[in-house]
Amino acid sequence: MSVPADFLSRSLARIKPSATIAATQKARDLAAQGRDVIGLGAGEPDFDTPDNIKEAAIAAIKQGHTKYTAVDGIPELKGAICRKFKRENGLDYTAAQVHVAPGGKAVIYNAMIATLNPGDEVIVPTPYWVSYPDIVLLGGGTPVFVPTKLEEGFKLDPKALERAITPKTKWIILNSPSNPSGAAYTAAELKRITDVLLRHPQVWILTDDMYEHLVYDDFKFATPAQVEPKLYARTLTMNGVSKAYAMTGWRIGYCAGDTDLIKAMAKVQSQSTSMPTSISQYAAVEALDGPQGFIKERAAAFQKRRDLVVSMLNQAKGITCPTPEGAFYVYPSVKGTLGKKAPSGKIIETDEDFVNELLETETVAAVHGGAFGLEPFFRISYATSTEALTEACQRIQRFCANLR
Repeated sequence: MSVPADFLSRSLARIKPSATIAATQKARDLAAQGRDVIGLGAGEPDFDTPDNIKEAAIAAIKQGHTKYTAVDGIPELKGAICRKFKRENGLDYTAAQVHVAPGGKAVIYNAMIATLNPGDEVIVPTPYWVSYPDIVLLGGGTPVFVPTKLEEGFKLDPKALERAITPKTKWIILNSPSNPSGAAYTAAELKRITDVLLRHPQVWILTDDMYEHLVYDDFKFATPAQVEPKLYARTLTMNGVSKAYAMTGWRIGYCAGDTDLIKAMAKVQSQSTSMPTSISQYAAVEALDGPQGFIKERAAAFQKRRDLVVSMLNQAKGITCPTPEGAFYVYPSVKGTLGKKAPSGKIIETDEDFVNELLETETVAAVHGGAFGLEPFFRISYATSTEALTEACQRIQRFCANLR
């Protein structure tokens, strides 16, 4: 029996399932069939959560911290978040300005649901993380896409931003380092963007800093409210423990901003997920307050993988792969493969054709650029072993060499 055609919400029809989750699941399904699949679609570190963080979680369980907590975070975690923002970003926040949610995605969802009305516009530079526009749509808003260019390092052009702003613009979502491109803005590049935003007081900034600590080649991270203090009052600075601390499954995201906005977000969360998991919150306190030295060590390992992947992909016929400043993704162009015939006989017309044929022919799973709003590209996560990355890139080289 199926539900009636008019039973499901019209809001649901406005969005698509997560393409990154779909790509990862497809790889799992093929692997379950016995095929030798190398999955490069998942956006999570292959490193384990550090032992001191695990021990903090175990201690929380033993101490009975297994009950409901405050809706948007325990005081201990809010304190640790305030210390983190002061220590690493030079930003002063109080506990009343901090919101903790079950993952970074929930932070964005709570912010959009709490603020958007029909007709409100949210500027989303492309390529974007797959969930940004869909969350905006669920909130009743309209995503306004501003494309970036490979030749400009996938950085937002301030003039293009200025043209995209209208009286209906309520938010801009900035992500640096970027998922999917790995592009990261210097303080000077951010200043050119914040100069534009200063002229438009109706526009608020949601800055997704989830990959803050995964930057390479001595790149110095900066965040908008730090670069332009005049925007502090209308900036929601978001981060989390998923990437730097290898805690994707623990589901802790956090942000800081205007107290009225934070209260509104807590109201949304009180009627949706309620609080994040109590045990994960205590683990996150240890993550933020505990030893940080391992982060640079892991970032150095990611940088070596990045260099390997960029070098090998640029040796693949028809692919152009820029060198990203951060995160653990590359976003290569497949423009040189379009119009060619795959071994199956299929003509490669889009980047989605490219990744589908790559998966079927060489069992390498990636995510097509169309899912991130900018074609013809594809995203590879290099958060896996050097051996797997080397083999995957060799398969990609072979696949491209066999296109006719």
